[in-house]
Amino acid sequence: MIEPKVFGDARGSFMETFHVQRYKDVGIEDEFVQDNASRSCKGVLRGLHYQLEHPQGKLVAVSRGIIFDVAIDIRIGSPQFGKYYSHILSEDNHRQMYIPPGFAHGFCVLSDIADFTYKCTDYYHPECERGIAWDDPELGIEWPLSDVILSERDKLNNPLSQMAEKDLPAYP
Repeated sequence: MIEPKVFGDARGSFMETFHVQRYKDVGIEDEFVQDNASRSCKGVLRGLHYQLEHPQGKLVAVSRGIIFDVAIDIRIGSPQFGKYYSHILSEDNHRQMYIPPGFAHGFCVLSDIADFTYKCTDYYHPECERGIAWDDPELGIEWPLSDVILSERDKLNNPLSQMAEKDLPAYP
């Protein structure tokens, strides 16, 4: 979790949204090669996604609205395998979250609209994308909404326990 400094006054606010040294200081040394943005309405749940080949580390933030953001360690052999990390990201708290390569990622929109931005450490390769069921009971994710809007593809994702080992990243 990264909390950039925000400077505000009666006119509004200012913050550096990206600063290489700030991330190096907390151990993020990856080079980012692609920026993405999405807009979603309340109740949309995107995820849980990962890329097997060409795994992407992601630096995520919200510029408008509120989301519940989740990262899951799915690296075979990791001592944290199957554990998830979640945080509320919003336009008001300005928090950024880093999701390392080898983690699955997803988020759920809590506000009427959310603009979500993220920097990636590798380019997107649609043929490499995989997904895990958002409501996998073994993961125990405490989503703040139960009535969610999913893509057709995300509706077909299997629980982590049903994923073949060859379809999961390895722990270094």
